Amino acid sequence: MAGVRGASKPKRMGRRETWRPVLDAEVKRWSQLPLERLLEELQEPQACQVAVGSKSYTVEVELLENTDKYVHLIVAVDDGFLPWAMFPLFEGMIRSKTASP
Repeated sequence: MAGVRGASKPKRMGRRETWRPVLDAEVKRWSQLPLERLLEELQEPQACQVAVGSKSYTVEVELLENTDKYVHLIVAVDDGFLPWAMFPLFEGMIRSKTASP
C-alpha cells in the first residue's frame, strides 16, 4: 500500500550502531579475564583488528586506573574510517579487586 500515512520504512542502522555488537563482545571478553591476566595484558594499551563477517573493526583497550580496590579500563571500537574513527564508541569498566561478600 504505497503512500499510506503512518507506514514506516525500515530504519537503516547508523554507522556507530553497527559497532555496538563488537563493543559488547569485547567488553564481555575483557570482563571475563582473571584479574591477574587482565593486568598483565594491559601493562601497555592494546589495539587490534577484529573481523566480523566481511567488516573489520579497530578495538582499543587501555587501563586507566589501578588502585588497591579496583581497576578501571576503557574499551573502544571504530571501523577505521575517518572522520568517524576519531569518535569511537566506548565503554568504561571497573573491576573490583576484593571478593564480594
